[in-house]
Amino acid sequence: DPVRVVAVSPAKIPEILSNPQDAMWNQYSVEFCGGTHLTNTKEAGAFVILNEEGIAKGVRRITFVTQEDAKTAITLANEFEAKLEAGSKLEGEELETAVKKLTVELDALVISTVKKAAFRDTIAGLLKKVNTWKKQRMAGMTDEIKAKAIAAGEATDGNKVVFRFDFGIDNKLAKNVGQAFTKKIKDKAIMLISADTDANKLMVMAVAPKGVDVDCKAWCAAATEGTGGKGGGKKDSAQMMVSDASVADSVVEKAKGF
Repeated sequence: DPVRVVAVSPAKIPEILSNPQDAMWNQYSVEFCGGTHLTNTKEAGAFVILNEEGIAKGVRRITFVTQEDAKTAITLANEFEAKLEAGSKLEGEELETAVKKLTVELDALVISTVKKAAFRDTIAGLLKKVNTWKKQRMAGMTDEIKAKAIAAGEATDGNKVVFRFDFGIDNKLAKNVGQAFTKKIKDKAIMLISADTDANKLMVMAVAPKGVDVDCKAWCAAATEGTGGKGGGKKDSAQMMVSDASVADSVVEKAKGF
């Protein structure tokens, strides 16, 4: 049975059919026609590719819109680009908040797949900027955290201090605070607890000065019991990581009750 063949190529169909084995035609789209939808491409008004994906081996699917739907997609992309440009001028906490909102908004937008990919790259760059700012801020707060940990140690009775300060998941910073504490407070062990809500993780680290009879490994295990926390250590130093920042308060309470 005869079928209609259409092609997007500089050659007309009769020329292609006259030599169908020519490898040159592999550069172009030559397809069986699924039906005539337009008599002229100007009837489309606008054209936007929304998605391109693999649906089987060697088979790709392209989803696109035309006319008013395409114009709407173009308008939405332009509006989002303006928001992205405005957000990129922000700094610190304002930028962090903007990146979160823009990421959620972009996920829901029905726009050009090319535009969406470019916007994701831009947001990724802004996220790196946010992470750099957070690290710099935490580095500047190290002395403050050390002072507050030591103050908590001086104000706490007994030989164990539970100290929560949410500075993210920064092992180097936690180690520095622990060292400063044990250098100043020689008769007490400290447990540092820090939640990172963005990463949804909780870090628990305990360290004891030489001569203080506190089993840090057992202490960390007891504080994180039932949370699925993972880690290890020794009697004088241990650490656990929990993949759920929301349990921070209960971990603090269990640590105090050890």
